Amino acid sequence: MGPAVDVHALEARAREFRKTILQVITKAGSGHPGGSLSAIDILTALYFHHMRHDPRNPSWSDRDRFVLSKGHACPAWYVVLAACGYFDPKHLWTLREIDSILQGHPDMTRTPGVEISTGSLGMGFSAAIGMALAGQRDGRPYRVYALLGDGESQEGSIWEGALFAHHYGLENLTAILDRNGLQQTGRTEERIRLDPVADKWRAFGWHVQEIDGHDMGAILAALEQARGVGGRPQIIVARTVKGKGVSFIEGVVGFHGKALTQAELGRALAELDGAQKG
Repeated sequence: MGPAVDVHALEARAREFRKTILQVITKAGSGHPGGSLSAIDILTALYFHHMRHDPRNPSWSDRDRFVLSKGHACPAWYVVLAACGYFDPKHLWTLREIDSILQGHPDMTRTPGVEISTGSLGMGFSAAIGMALAGQRDGRPYRVYALLGDGESQEGSIWEGALFAHHYGLENLTAILDRNGLQQTGRTEERIRLDPVADKWRAFGWHVQEIDGHDMGAILAALEQARGVGGRPQIIVARTVKGKGVSFIEGVVGFHGKALTQAELGRALAELDGAQKG
């Protein structure tokens, strides 16, 4: 796994991020808590251990690229970018305001650290593939990471991209599927079935790993393994829980795109604080 890593410190950081995510969404009165909480462990591992990036030089040509293809989970990304130093954390409290640098979906023209604007599901993945192809053809050392949603994976552009990336042998591309099993209108398997999703990606020629997306050690190990794969792109199917960390949000479709009330926020923060002390 390279240099020694303090897994417990990363877990503690992710737990603090969960609290901030819920606080800023509640302050905004709108946002997507469920998918933000399911993705935050992955984002923490990427930005605080695995990826090569420099907040002081966000245009560094050899930086690793990250694309949030499931753009509605941007509160998680914003919290991480702020903690890395891409912008002043005070901006978090302006989430979704008209003149804010932090909009309801990522905007590359407003937010430092955002590589590409996303929101229309399936399109961010295509952009990530383009970045990887450019890096391959230019002989650059950077890698590209794309975080996909499972509802998003019902889009045809995802599978067209999967074919393309394998055909061109994009070994510098790693996709991570936030497989929390829910989408805006219900369970993914009740809308358009994805499973056996890992077998589908294998059939498209990708290197596939399946992990617990909330096990920090497993996330780090999977990212490291993916980096060593040659000749083809990789995907990590991360089995996650929508709303992870807060009992009354976990697995609840209604919290896909609904802010917490102040009372609910108090309960959630108490749970997260209790988990920290435990």
